[in-house]
Amino acid sequence: MAITNPSVTEWLTIPDLMDVLSVSHSNVRRLIEDNVLAAARIEGVLKVPAVFIEDGEPMHQLQGTIVLLRDCGFDGDDLVDWLITPEESLGVSPVDALKVGRKAEVRRIAQALL
Repeated sequence: MAITNPSVTEWLTIPDLMDVLSVSHSNVRRLIEDNVLAAARIEGVLKVPAVFIEDGEPMHQLQGTIVLLRDCGFDGDDLVDWLITPEESLGVSPVDALKVGRKAEVRRIAQALL
């Protein structure tokens, strides 16, 4: 599945993430492989929503949610799309809910996707 509306968010490429996080290309790839960040292919290019970065670091609340969504069968594109798309039961996107401390609620909704 493709991202529903890629123009709704700001996207960071691997080189962008290298600059923002002050890490190497292989470290950015490792962050994605280790589910610290989630990426989607936008027009063939691997990108991460900028909203996943806070104060020059990956959001710490994101990793457990990414793992849970992968356990539910989500791949990168679907996973990113779910995180950045407004969720009716939350009233905001799951990533925005995570940013304001609603981690348990987001994960409860994600578990219901099983």
